[in-house]
Amino acid sequence: MNNTLPVTKMANAIRALAMDAVQKANSGHPGMPMGMADIAVALWSGHYRHNPANPHWFNRDRFILSNGHGSMLQYALLHLTGYDLSMEDIRQFRQFHSKTPGHPEVHVTPGVDTTTGPLGQGISNAVGMALAEKLLAQEFNRPGFSIVDHYTYVFLGDGCLMEGVSHESCSLAGTWKLNKLIALYDDNSISIDGNVKGWFTDNTPERFEAYGWNVIRDVNGHDVAAVDAAIVAAQQSDKPTLICCKTVIGKGSPNKAGLNKAHGSPLGDEEIAATRKAIGWDYPPFVIPEDVYEAWDARKKGNQLESAWNDLFVKYSEKYPAEASELMRRISGELPSGFEETVRGYIADCVARKENIATRKASQNAIEALAPGLPEFLGGSADLTGSNLTNWKESVAIRGGQTGNYINYGVREFGMSAIMNGIVLHGGFIPFGGTFLTFSDYCRNAIRMSALMQIGTIYVFTHDSIGVGEDGPTHQPIEQIASLRLIPGLENWRPCDTVETAVAWGSAVRNRKVPSVLILSRQNLPYFERTQEQIDNIGRGAYVLRDAPDAKIVLIATGSEVDLAMKSAEELARKNIPARVVSMPCADVFDRQDALYRNAVLPTGLPRVAIEAAASDYWRKYVGLDGDVVGMETFGESAPAGILFKHFGFTVDHVVSKVEAVLSK
Repeated sequence: MNNTLPVTKMANAIRALAMDAVQKANSGHPGMPMGMADIAVALWSGHYRHNPANPHWFNRDRFILSNGHGSMLQYALLHLTGYDLSMEDIRQFRQFHSKTPGHPEVHVTPGVDTTTGPLGQGISNAVGMALAEKLLAQEFNRPGFSIVDHYTYVFLGDGCLMEGVSHESCSLAGTWKLNKLIALYDDNSISIDGNVKGWFTDNTPERFEAYGWNVIRDVNGHDVAAVDAAIVAAQQSDKPTLICCKTVIGKGSPNKAGLNKAHGSPLGDEEIAATRKAIGWDYPPFVIPEDVYEAWDARKKGNQLESAWNDLFVKYSEKYPAEASELMRRISGELPSGFEETVRGYIADCVARKENIATRKASQNAIEALAPGLPEFLGGSADLTGSNLTNWKESVAIRGGQTGNYINYGVREFGMSAIMNGIVLHGGFIPFGGTFLTFSDYCRNAIRMSALMQIGTIYVFTHDSIGVGEDGPTHQPIEQIASLRLIPGLENWRPCDTVETAVAWGSAVRNRKVPSVLILSRQNLPYFERTQEQIDNIGRGAYVLRDAPDAKIVLIATGSEVDLAMKSAEELARKNIPARVVSMPCADVFDRQDALYRNAVLPTGLPRVAIEAAASDYWRKYVGLDGDVVGMETFGESAPAGILFKHFGFTVDHVVSKVEAVLSK
């Protein structure tokens, strides 16, 4: 890069682009980009290893803008350093279908490694990325061949540090000794409501030191040389590092710098003109002089970095061909060649065994079957391993960041979920993590981000209904299943037995661009006999498990209630009311099937009753005004499961009465 250009001019280019783009959009956050511009110069011009020509180069450093509301900082950096992000893209900031949305979005803007905006999740994603880098390095690096060798850099602000999820994930980062994780803290003391001293008085350096981080205090965030020296020191640490950079929000603005007025709204034409004069930026809006472009241009250096790594990898491949091939397979996300055969074989084994077991146990058995052929499996649980059954015989717990394939996240459901998202985004692993279904509420925004980013994170949620029993309503999920089904792009599987559970796991692993939720029972469930055609149709989300000539009613059920539907159909048959039973383990998948298949499973004009030990309203879309639902309308109670199922109407007699009432309309 052209180091002869004053760094202040490089920083002022960021300030100008940020205030101009926000002003044109008439919305956005100019203050953070203006305040962190000097920090960005120190990192991106001196340390950040990347290749604008190939944003997906595997051994690049990762950059996470955890305070994603300041997205124009990242867009300015990507544009200036040579990514496929034009000045017209900058001008289209926050506009419909632009490459510069209001908050950074992975897969939308080249060079963006994760979607940020919900504060605290970016740093948590970064913890997952840094863990993935460390584990892959331990597995694949050899003497003289540091094939996996990159840093994860994070920009974050006061808001990220207030969010509880940052506490969860940063605590783990210290425990795991993620020394290649470096966070630069924009300590400007301002949030939307004003100066944070009224609501954020934590001693942040001491907090992070207590986590086991290396903390570099009192860095002048507007002194590029000081920030540069702090980054160099951080790179030498054997711990993750927090660099505390004292900054002024809206730096350069004569009348709004240091105030919350600069945080989340345009500066205004008059203030922008005054700012241009104050910082000596004598260029029209959206004009960058050539010397600034030359100073920022990272394309030549990026190509050199990637070429050098490619040369090293060729030599690595010659000496360690098996390792090189395996690493490339895992980076690409390609499943092992024998995966489908393994799934089919395990399903056949389930058919042969005919086990009556809890689906959480069926899930563990599926993991046992798949794990030997999936070295990328990275399991875990939020302190409920013995209940979620997410471990397997050959799993090895990660301790202090040392190599392993199982993570004890502790009681950190939200942190677990956001960290898993980061692991998926980094590449090389298929993470899954477990907790009780009722605690999916703690994970919800990270699950939503999985779906928004279209990444294949796998969530294992057990203890799925009032069948939890004596633990009572605090632990009995009611509204969670319906709530999860409302998230676009998420596949929720609630299997009824070992075979459906095996199919669900196969789907979850196979769909690397779709996050999956496995909703599993605590109590034992019966095995159901099926034809091969029925087994094949499980993967379509719903299928006819039991049919009857001239059926007068369709019973739709999931999970533990499929058994109730089957028994109810038997009783209805004795009453000369032939019933079809449809098992619907994944409504999300079923809804995507063609109309011909959907109508074959749920014929138009045939009345329906849905049965699920959860909130009933979701099922109205399937049963319509003429049908009914056997579901939950209240929270649960503390009692043995059998008593609760009877009390809340999950009995054959109640289902039959519902059917008779529907047919009498």
